[in-house]
Amino acid sequence: MSLTRGYDRLKCLNLGCGSRFHSGWTNIDIAPSSSAVLKWDLRQGIPFTDDTFDVVYHSHLLEHLRRDEALSFLQGCYRVLKRGGVIRVVVPDLEEMARAYLHALERSLAGDREWQLNYEWIMLELYDQAVRERSGGVMLDYLGQDPLPNEEFIYQRGGVDVKNMIAVLRSCTVKSAPQAATCATPLRQLHILGQRLHWPHLRSRLLRRLLSEDDHKALAIGRFRLQGEVHHWMYDRYSLATLLVEAGFENPTRKSATESSIEGWVQFNLDTEPDGTVYKPDSLYMEAWKPPA
Repeated sequence: MSLTRGYDRLKCLNLGCGSRFHSGWTNIDIAPSSSAVLKWDLRQGIPFTDDTFDVVYHSHLLEHLRRDEALSFLQGCYRVLKRGGVIRVVVPDLEEMARAYLHALERSLAGDREWQLNYEWIMLELYDQAVRERSGGVMLDYLGQDPLPNEEFIYQRGGVDVKNMIAVLRSCTVKSAPQAATCATPLRQLHILGQRLHWPHLRSRLLRRLLSEDDHKALAIGRFRLQGEVHHWMYDRYSLATLLVEAGFENPTRKSATESSIEGWVQFNLDTEPDGTVYKPDSLYMEAWKPPA
């Protein structure tokens, strides 16, 4: 199956776009990085009427929703799609991470020093963004090393996204992780850190007076984990396909970054750079269809 209405005539929606968007699309993010992006909190639903779009796309968004929220979110995507429309979902690939972890584990146990370093990064990929209690987590500390002991491996894993993040960290004059996270950057993760929920100074002082140290810390951690930075679930090709079918979609199919049933996909440069470089190579790409009328 393919969507061949002409890529320049398609009505397309990009949800949680961050800094990756196309001017010909409708782009939405909670912290817009451009005037071409509409400000909206998707926890309030998708703000469009039924059967509006030919394409709905979101990348590295679904894993930030709790497991019990993901189905209703995808049902919202189904609702705003036209009959015969396509959804393209991009998430971190749990299966690929697990395979990389097992390979790194075996090589590390065999005494391979290079892979012992790679093992450290794979463990951060698997766990850090799920368990972190502060912006950037241990992953930001790791990327802040200069030089990085396994820089090429990390570039292979994270692609353009992580390469840009490393460049931003190295451009900061202050190298401590919490301060480095506040440096100006177009990257979505670091952009979010400065634009999500913010406490006025007075309110913070009052809370510190009212709460014990442990209670204030627990409140701060809880508020951080509700802001949207952490990963609440992970998907592989089986679980994502199953979830899409449960939401009403048909024929979920794994794709590559450059492969799509959407005509002219690569020209939008959402999963790839203009030179063809894959933006986030550690991703799972899947498309599914809303049944025709």
